[in-house]
Amino acid sequence: MTAVSLTVLGCGSSSGTPVVGCDCAVCLSPLPENTRSRCSAYIRIGGSGWVIDTGTDFRYQALREQLPRVDGVLYTHPHADHLNGIDDLRAFCYRQQGAIAVYGSEFTLNNIETRFDYAFWPPTHYWNRPVLTAHRLPESRNGSPVLDLGGVPLWHYQAPHGRWHSSIYRIGNIAWITDVNHLDDAIVAALAGLDYLFLDCLTEAEYPSHLSVAQAFDYARRIGARQTYFIHMTHFLEYTDLNRRSPPACAAAYDGLRVCSEWQAA
Repeated sequence: MTAVSLTVLGCGSSSGTPVVGCDCAVCLSPLPENTRSRCSAYIRIGGSGWVIDTGTDFRYQALREQLPRVDGVLYTHPHADHLNGIDDLRAFCYRQQGAIAVYGSEFTLNNIETRFDYAFWPPTHYWNRPVLTAHRLPESRNGSPVLDLGGVPLWHYQAPHGRWHSSIYRIGNIAWITDVNHLDDAIVAALAGLDYLFLDCLTEAEYPSHLSVAQAFDYARRIGARQTYFIHMTHFLEYTDLNRRSPPACAAAYDGLRVCSEWQAA
C-alpha cells in the first residue's frame, strides 16, 4: 500500500474570495471556509511532493501549508489563476538545488514555454529564477496511465474549458477536475472507483467554461466517488448553504482541507 495525501491549497475561482471591493455576505463572512484562494492542490506520495497548478496565490499557499518540497507540477491549463505563480517555484529550485519537472498537455506547455521562457533556460549557480523542464503528457488510452508518481499511477484526460481545454488528473484513487464545462461518458467511466473526487463547481448559473452547481451535482452522482468535494467556487456560493444542498457524500471544499487515500498496485 502506498499512501497518497492531497491538500487543497485553494478552492476559489479566478477572483478568489473575498473579491476585491465586494461587500456581499460571503465576502464579509467570518467563517474561515468562505475564504478561498485560487484553485490549486499539493500531493504527497512518500517523500515526494507534487503541485497541481501554481496560481497567483501560490507563494501564500506554500507558506501557509509549509510545503517542504516540490518534485513536479501538473498543470491543468494556462489561465493566469492557475499559472502566474510559476515564478515562486524558484524558492524550491534554490532549496533543492535542482530543476523541477512540469507536466501538461502540449497546448498548455507550449503556452507556458512562450510566456515564461526564462524558466526553461539552463540553471546558473545563483538559482535566482525557476529552473523547469517540460514534459508533455499524452491522453490516457485504453485505461493506461501516463506517468508513475512514486509507485502510484497517474492518468491524464482532457475536457473542454470553453474554447480551450483543461487537463484532468487521476492519481491513484484521487481525481482533480477543475475548469471544465463537460465530461464525456468515457471520462466518467474512467473515474470509477475513486476515493476522492475534487470537482469544478463555479456558480449557480450555467457558464460557458465551467460547471454550474446543478451540473456538478449531476456529475458527482454519475461518477459516484466515495467522497466528492466541490472546488473553483465563486463568492456567490456560501459554504454552509452549499453543504446543506449537496447530494449525499458531497461537500464544498475549503482551503487547507486534507484527504488521504491508499493505492495498492496490482
